[in-house]
Amino acid sequence: MKKTNFDKYLEEQMKDPAFAARFERAGEAWDVALQIAALRTQAGLSQKDLAKLLKVSQQQISRLESPGYEGHSLSTLRRVARVLHARVRVVFEPEQKGEGMRVAEPAATYRTKRTAARRD
Repeated sequence: MKKTNFDKYLEEQMKDPAFAARFERAGEAWDVALQIAALRTQAGLSQKDLAKLLKVSQQQISRLESPGYEGHSLSTLRRVARVLHARVRVVFEPEQKGEGMRVAEPAATYRTKRTAARRD
């Protein structure tokens, strides 16, 4: 498939670590927004209905469902999940495959004594 001008532009921008980090965070915010909106829709609720259940304004629900909003607090997400009969899960993943937590000290080596079998 031929790359579009946007694809080329994005590829170039992703070389900048600061841009790549912002782009990643935006994707995470987008995921949260879409999940909230989908759960609300599946529950048959409007933004106004959900706002009433949470005792907040409809504008606050709109903000939570906005892909550009990054101010989701864990307590707010839990309240939304409770009302929508869902649960919140936060998952930390290593940035690169195979990279786990490392200890500052090298692993200890243990040696066991071997005893020769005695012949009587």
